[in-house]
Amino acid sequence: MHEFSRVKRLPPYVFAIVNKLKMDARQKGEDIIDLGMGNPDLPTPQHIVDKLTEAAQMPKNHRYSASKGITQLRLAVCEWYKRRYDVDLDHETEAVATIGSKEGLSHLAYAIVDPGDLILTPAPAYPIHPYSFILAGGDVRSIPVQRGADFFVAMEEVFRNAWPRPKILLINFPHNPTTTCTDIEFFKKIVDFAKENNVIVLHDFAYAELAFDGYKPPSFLQVPGAKDVGVEFYSLTKTYSMAGWRVGFCCGNREIVGALTTIKSYLDYGMFQPIQIASIIALRGPQECVGEIVQTYQNRRDVLIQGLKNAGWDIEPPKATMFVWAPIPERFKQMDSLEFTKYLLKEAGVAVSPGIGFGPAGEGFVRFALVENEHRIKQACRGIKKALNK
Repeated sequence: MHEFSRVKRLPPYVFAIVNKLKMDARQKGEDIIDLGMGNPDLPTPQHIVDKLTEAAQMPKNHRYSASKGITQLRLAVCEWYKRRYDVDLDHETEAVATIGSKEGLSHLAYAIVDPGDLILTPAPAYPIHPYSFILAGGDVRSIPVQRGADFFVAMEEVFRNAWPRPKILLINFPHNPTTTCTDIEFFKKIVDFAKENNVIVLHDFAYAELAFDGYKPPSFLQVPGAKDVGVEFYSLTKTYSMAGWRVGFCCGNREIVGALTTIKSYLDYGMFQPIQIASIIALRGPQECVGEIVQTYQNRRDVLIQGLKNAGWDIEPPKATMFVWAPIPERFKQMDSLEFTKYLLKEAGVAVSPGIGFGPAGEGFVRFALVENEHRIKQACRGIKKALNK
């Protein structure tokens, strides 16, 4: 048989191991509370679903659409940036719709990475962040994301010690999986650094709206000059609970947006047009639903943090994202994160994500996703308490 070099560069998918164990347990009749994959369980707001239904009834919407997104959708996301962050974007040259952020990042990597290019990404990392570039033939260096440490200082150090000089810096704040947050001053330093060192900046802003306790995550594009050096990816997945709809955007620097637009014109025909039309309604329609979604996640966060505290597992509550990043309790430190995940699955009936699934820097942690209701989270915490005290 042939060997496929790109596929061989991918490590074994750790999450598949946990998923198999979870499915095996369920087939035996066990009740497994799944706090592993960050797959939103909340329904998409009804007015968005209604618009999809209406648009799907129209035969003209069943044809090929525009790979870069229909005009009104690109206008809508530019309007959203103006309302939310006072950022001016040209819908024709500085915004392109993507089939979710993962597709956009992956195709952009193929558009702008040459073999041997060096890319800096956070560690631990959402897998597509480093592997989109690895699949495109680039090389990746990791910047540690650690609680209490200065990410910018760590990034400067990695940059200084890297050769050839890095071409691209990918950042992701609020960060998945660690939930680390930042402020606008950080992005100002990033823009200055990128200009000084001729580095392209890609910011994944998936958790733009999922923030708690009054914290408002800044947009990279708010910084004057940000469009000179990079782009930002935004997705409707979390904000409007539209995970399966696969709607995202790449906005900012017109050369980078143009490169992604060009390569997409060869590789896809864009989203099903009724989805694009419904997404316009999401961005332009009533926004009360966003506050309700955020409040639901905040309530779940509070229930999980309190429940784990009652179990003897004290964790600092995250300011953003739909996750809780938890160091393995002291008594279980001898276990690696995959072993500990298997232990919780067996003894507590709770599935979480092992930190090693986000790269070696994730070892020693597990990630909880806030994708079950408060009753089930309380049930999970009771199971975890028994498991930790066993």
